[in-house]
Amino acid sequence: MSFNDIHRSKIPVQRELKKLLKIAANQKWKLTGAVLLLFVSSTVTMAVPFCVGKLIDMMTSSDGDLKEKLLSFCKILVIIFIVGALANSGRVYLMNISSHQVTNALRKKVYGSILCQEPAFFDHTKTGELINRISSDTTTVGMSITNNISDGLRYSFIFAAASGLMIYTSPSLATVGLFTVAPVAIVAAVAGKILKQNSKSVQDALADATQVCEERISNIRTVQAFAKLEEENKIYNHKINNVLHFAYKESLGRAMFFGMTGFSGNLIILSVLYYGGTMMSENQITIGSLSSFLLYAAYVGISIGGLSTFYSELMRGLGASTRLWELIDRKPLIPFEGGITLPNFSGNVNFENVSFAYPSRPNGMVLSDFNLSIPPGSVYALVGASGCGKSTIGSLILRLYDCQKGIISVDGQNIKQLNLKWLRRNIGIVSQEPVLFSFSIRNNIMYGADIQNEVSNEALEDVLHKANALEFIERFPKGLDTVVGERGVMLSGGQRQRIAIARALLKNPKILILDEATSALDAESEFLVQNALEQLMDGRTVITIAHRLSTVKKAHEIIVLENGKVVEKGKYDDLLLNKGLFYRLVQLQSLKTH
Repeated sequence: MSFNDIHRSKIPVQRELKKLLKIAANQKWKLTGAVLLLFVSSTVTMAVPFCVGKLIDMMTSSDGDLKEKLLSFCKILVIIFIVGALANSGRVYLMNISSHQVTNALRKKVYGSILCQEPAFFDHTKTGELINRISSDTTTVGMSITNNISDGLRYSFIFAAASGLMIYTSPSLATVGLFTVAPVAIVAAVAGKILKQNSKSVQDALADATQVCEERISNIRTVQAFAKLEEENKIYNHKINNVLHFAYKESLGRAMFFGMTGFSGNLIILSVLYYGGTMMSENQITIGSLSSFLLYAAYVGISIGGLSTFYSELMRGLGASTRLWELIDRKPLIPFEGGITLPNFSGNVNFENVSFAYPSRPNGMVLSDFNLSIPPGSVYALVGASGCGKSTIGSLILRLYDCQKGIISVDGQNIKQLNLKWLRRNIGIVSQEPVLFSFSIRNNIMYGADIQNEVSNEALEDVLHKANALEFIERFPKGLDTVVGERGVMLSGGQRQRIAIARALLKNPKILILDEATSALDAESEFLVQNALEQLMDGRTVITIAHRLSTVKKAHEIIVLENGKVVEKGKYDDLLLNKGLFYRLVQLQSLKTH
């Protein structure tokens, strides 16, 4: 199920515009200045036809001082034109920087909203689609409410002023010329809705194509290892052709829309020429006045075309903004804000009649009436066949998901009532495939600190020593400043694991979850990582998910899971004495004897 399938609520255009203008209001001083400059430059533009008419009348008159008057008149016009050019330059500059700042604000809002969503949201929402929303849609929306609105205001002012001056110059000619405006406005309103829908379709198809691109590039080694270059090219080509299909429809709508508005503008000029020529032959209007009127009519035609562009771009921006507001307005089902903290947190964990199914698979129960109590400072090992719910228990303690039934508590407090940020800061996790970011080793380790600037070099060296990571880091030419590559690809599995352990040590959590932390390592790496884990486990409540007997034999309690329930529990020696259970576990491949 995609993000588009989940959120289909239609947001009224008025509400969308109000929200967008609210963001633009943060740039009110720049926008106010731009509007004032727009008024100045547009006024200068509107003065041109009037001045041209006066010049023509002046040239056709029999006044003897024509040359001197022309020179004086042209000097005044040059000054006016310079003022208009400066005002227009200022308007464009202010609008452009406002556009960038609005786009920047939108990206921050969308990104912030995405980060705080619960993991279930990402189970059914594609990463590439979210990236497209942040990159492409925000740019479209930012432009539509700054530069585009600026152009719209400019063309609106020109249309109103030119229409008024046409009426002032010749009311009868104005009546003839403007009769086509009303039908154009009606058609534009209908066409705008179609353009908005077509634009949404283009943006959705582009998001789908971006998802494929992002996913394949991020897993390029797998794609190349399976020699699937041709197949992946075909998949992407199909997606991008789908974008082209909707773009064709959008382009056809735009072409018809602009063709019609251009025709109406030309029709105004043609009708004015015909009736104006008739009136001039009857001495009802001078050559200068007719020339001014024709220029005003041309401006009306240009402004109609400009307003058409403005309207279509606005609809395009609103189409893109619909998806953005769905993201920004979405409230996470597991909120970060609110909740209480526990002053003396010891790390006691308790599951009481817990039943859970992943939201993406509501009918597949992973845990059913699950009960487990883990005392503080103890080490509990979870074993069982794949899919029995071991990793799910860790996810529920972190509150990545909420159970459908039952209560999960720490130190006797329901985790749903705790502050989520506080809870997760007190829980550390080391997984089978540790996630590293594509920056330096130092920054990856410091990611575990609450306040990175307060971590001393001595503290950092101490956690590296306990994690058995100091030796291999010192062998790198750049040491802690060595860049690990995307997801730590430039390091070995054991090295990545030890950096993840150092990060967890720096976090100093009360509860530690080890999710098969050594199962993918060779014997030497396992030995080093196991020693590091023993340092990490000291004095903490530890839940270790394991497939090896060597990992669980030091546990205070071994919990055997099957079909989401506890079927057996006891110490390591008890497990060895229970031969039937031991062999059943080996048969289920839940424990490896080496």
